[in-house]
Amino acid sequence: MLVVNWMSTDVVTITPERSMMKASKLMKDKSISRLPVVDENGAILGIVSDRDVKDASPSKATTLDVHELYYLLSEIKVGDIMTKKVVTIRDTETVEKAAVLMLEGNFGGLPVVDEENKVVGIITDTDIFKVLVEISGIYEGGAQFCLRLSTAPGSLRPVLAFLKDHGARIMSIMTHNVPESEGFKNVYIRIRDMEKPEFKRLKQDLAETFDVVYWAVDSAHNVI
Repeated sequence: MLVVNWMSTDVVTITPERSMMKASKLMKDKSISRLPVVDENGAILGIVSDRDVKDASPSKATTLDVHELYYLLSEIKVGDIMTKKVVTIRDTETVEKAAVLMLEGNFGGLPVVDEENKVVGIITDTDIFKVLVEISGIYEGGAQFCLRLSTAPGSLRPVLAFLKDHGARIMSIMTHNVPESEGFKNVYIRIRDMEKPEFKRLKQDLAETFDVVYWAVDSAHNVI
């Protein structure tokens, strides 16, 4: 899964000489929490977040009057408060790598840049959630079960043959990665809805044939 297929290309940017007030208004108007900071050619210089704006704003307990406060805020530039050592990712890299970078850096999003370091998009934690939802197939409901299988080559083959023989239609297969030294791993399989008699027989036969960790049935969800 590549970043280019999941990133937002309609990315809002700002230049470093703009005021902090402008950055704050942009984020509020667009309902976003971060802005890539770019130069006149669109190359990334940094990133500014709503947290940066909040940290740089005067305390509510300030003794400044409204005119002094407005002047102070208008004088603070984006370049003064932005994070300059910004972590970026290319659109040709994987979503999984983006997720690792966000998780390890505690970021809510990453600017996506091209080979000239120009901003071409942004990928956020919300996009990562969308990936999980889409590849799992949960919006269409169905049932998910987890099997404990050997890490030996070909251990999934009899499971696939079993499901085919029982008329089950697979929606997604995911596995929990484990070190090579471990002998077993969990495999998560989602299948489409079946008629109750067939589903009951499948569930019973599966439990007799394989090591079933759990079953979960999900109803379909409409996207709002």
